[in-house]
Amino acid sequence: MGSVLKNRTAIVTGAGRGIGRAIALTFAQEGAQLYLAARTEGELLETGTACRDLGGVARTVVTDVADWGQVQHLVATAIHESTQVDILVHAAGVYGPIGPTADNDVAAWTRAVEVNLFGTFYLCRALTPHFLQTRQGKIILLGGGGATAPLPNFSSYAASKAAVVRLADTLAEELKAFDIQVNVIAPGLVDTRLQDEVLTAGDLAGPLLEKIKKARETGAGAVSPDVAASLAVFLASPMSGKLTGKLIAAPYDPWREWTDKADELNATPMYTIRRLDPFTIKPLIKDLI
Repeated sequence: MGSVLKNRTAIVTGAGRGIGRAIALTFAQEGAQLYLAARTEGELLETGTACRDLGGVARTVVTDVADWGQVQHLVATAIHESTQVDILVHAAGVYGPIGPTADNDVAAWTRAVEVNLFGTFYLCRALTPHFLQTRQGKIILLGGGGATAPLPNFSSYAASKAAVVRLADTLAEELKAFDIQVNVIAPGLVDTRLQDEVLTAGDLAGPLLEKIKKARETGAGAVSPDVAASLAVFLASPMSGKLTGKLIAAPYDPWREWTDKADELNATPMYTIRRLDPFTIKPLIKDLI
């Protein structure tokens, strides 16, 4: 059992399955005290048991992150029982309606935004006052396809994930003076239960369908959820220092080489979704223009 997160308390949402579960298990192995949240109680309880089997300390709180009251209850429970919460990992998310936007069900489109974007805001809003009081904190959010490039036939998912990244770098600027870091993980093509929805949708899923089919049939392009979990440990631990406001591709960016490089990276627009133009990239090419 590791100790990188020993004596640290973390809230992990979406912990019942997929990437959230992988992060919960990895955090347990690294010694974190965990408050695990998800909507499905059976899956959540199974993750909690698995974390304890690894020697971790884990409490489960059934939570719909799109419900402000339930999010407040989750955060209040963690703060009351542990006195201090140090880390938030928000991994809960949904695809929403799959297919051309013109045909999307309005209620389903809106519901996906509530889960992916409002849920992110609710968690940050509920926990940030505590972080401000303790003058420390690590907020780790999950991005996804569509945050940096168009994702046809997944407009609600793409729009909400792009908004999550902008919310993250905005919060990062607001909170950096208080030693609170906010970063986003792009996990890559992880074969979770969400991909079952893509396969079920068939041609309605557009170009993503063939990528998912190929990944599931041959493994080509697929990324283990453990890669995102390892990055989450890096961002949650002192190894990442004051690195903040970044969107990091877990399987592709050289984040394992970033120990003690936070100040250097924070001074550049690298690993963000900012527009590329001479003003934005001038710090990187100042000797060329």
